[in-house]
Amino acid sequence: MKAFELESNMLTMRGVFYPTGYMFVMFPGEAQARAAERALEESGNTGEWSSLLTPQDILQKIARTVGNADVPLPSAGTEADTVRQFAQLASQGHYALMIHAPSAEQTERIMAVLRKFPVSYAQKYRHLVIEDLVE
Repeated sequence: MKAFELESNMLTMRGVFYPTGYMFVMFPGEAQARAAERALEESGNTGEWSSLLTPQDILQKIARTVGNADVPLPSAGTEADTVRQFAQLASQGHYALMIHAPSAEQTERIMAVLRKFPVSYAQKYRHLVIEDLVE
């Protein structure tokens, strides 16, 4: 597991959080997120492609990227609304795992492990599409 660092390639042209090829999976608390992290590692997913984000990380590093997203510019996306959902859950103490999973096969393999945990919100950032991973 590596420390989360917000990188420029994780942002849209307007500066909103949009890490293409990553899953962003939220859990009600730290214990659930860490247990899910351990289960992923035990199933063969190395931690080098994932990060644990605290509520503070989400609020201080990701939520602030919404910034000027409400400026009336053309946008077909919902990336700002998705970040607002992350922020709302983080303000309630939810943690997140951000996992690099560029292929559909990797995403499904990871979700097969994570479905055993109380996932509060999960999104996969694909090129031009944010996919809901739980119902």
